[in-house]
Amino acid sequence: MDTLKVRDARDVEQVVRAALASEQPLEIVGHGGKRLIGQPMATNALLDLSALNAVTSYEPNELIITVQAGAPLADVLSLIDSKNQQFAFEPINTASLLGTPNKGTIGGMIGAGLAGPRRIKAGGARDHLLGAHAVSGFGDSFKAGGRVVKNVTGYDLCKLLAGSWGTLAVMTEVTLKVMPRPESERTLVLRGLDDVIANTAMTAALGSPFDVSGAAHVPNSAYRAAASGLDDLGSPREAITLLRLEGITASAVHRAVALAKLLAPFGAVEILEDAASVAVWRSVRDAQPFAASGSLGACTVWRIVCPPAAGGALGQALARDTGGDVIYDWGGGLIWAALPAKSDAQASLVRQRVNAVGGHATLIRASEQVRRNVDVFHPQQAGLAALGERVRQSFDPKNILNRGRLMRGSAT
Repeated sequence: MDTLKVRDARDVEQVVRAALASEQPLEIVGHGGKRLIGQPMATNALLDLSALNAVTSYEPNELIITVQAGAPLADVLSLIDSKNQQFAFEPINTASLLGTPNKGTIGGMIGAGLAGPRRIKAGGARDHLLGAHAVSGFGDSFKAGGRVVKNVTGYDLCKLLAGSWGTLAVMTEVTLKVMPRPESERTLVLRGLDDVIANTAMTAALGSPFDVSGAAHVPNSAYRAAASGLDDLGSPREAITLLRLEGITASAVHRAVALAKLLAPFGAVEILEDAASVAVWRSVRDAQPFAASGSLGACTVWRIVCPPAAGGALGQALARDTGGDVIYDWGGGLIWAALPAKSDAQASLVRQRVNAVGGHATLIRASEQVRRNVDVFHPQQAGLAALGERVRQSFDPKNILNRGRLMRGSAT
């Protein structure tokens, strides 16, 4: 496979135009941290953006950062952390789940659009993307959005790039909103609840006036080994339900006491503070109990989004009927499911159950052969699929960029 390492946006234009002229598709990568997600692609050329790694502008007082797409995410997070700031949507680090090096990039973060536990409060990656420079499948550079939170620049095209998995355009630079890091955080822990009751407890907490920024449930498991951050809580030997509060210290302490009283009918409440709380939520964010190096590393892993009220019953039934294991986030609205490896990833069963509650499921971890056999991304209804295809063709009519990544059978 030819690797085409570009130095700037002009190089990207030239590479895309050459690919367009020869009708040869390009696979777009930064450091390749998420190459194992999606349908296998048929391409003989790799567009490497890793050299586009500069922080173009960072204005902490204005809460914005502009950075090139190939910049390592870890470096950018370290930079904004030094100013007590963060990406509020908590981007997921898929390295432990996929068993890949920890080399994710800013472009991969936006292209995947995978948000962590705070999504229920802060929104997703697209909600924090203010602007982008990119090269379309025509080989033309374009700019979308701007460098301020309130900008009126016509169609908000940059939102389309978030979660597009590189199929619309090659991002070269993005501008993102950053937010102050909370002074303090507290996590309330309930023990021993089953999935449905835990779902009810999380719903009660999220419906309270106490500004909960994370709600997760980790059931007990006979299969799962202990995971970083959860070890001291007794997981996997005992089910734990986690509820996070953030803010200035006095507020977090006061709200934790009040929320504990509200949750008293569900059992005794323990409270984790600051560093211990951070470690627990990092483990939940990255689905570390299902890490590739752990006892469930051979399982296929699904990421299921569904109505939160349906989460407990759906996850419980999936675990029971497949012999697998689940973790709940977003108050039950996000389910990570690790299922015994099979040639079809049990896709029919998963999608039948998910469709029944109006959700969607994405196959995050599976072998290349399994990903050839099943749809990695949830099949869309005909009308929505047609609309999506019209959007894609308006950006990339020759299907040059990441051809076949989103839809099985479209790689040729």
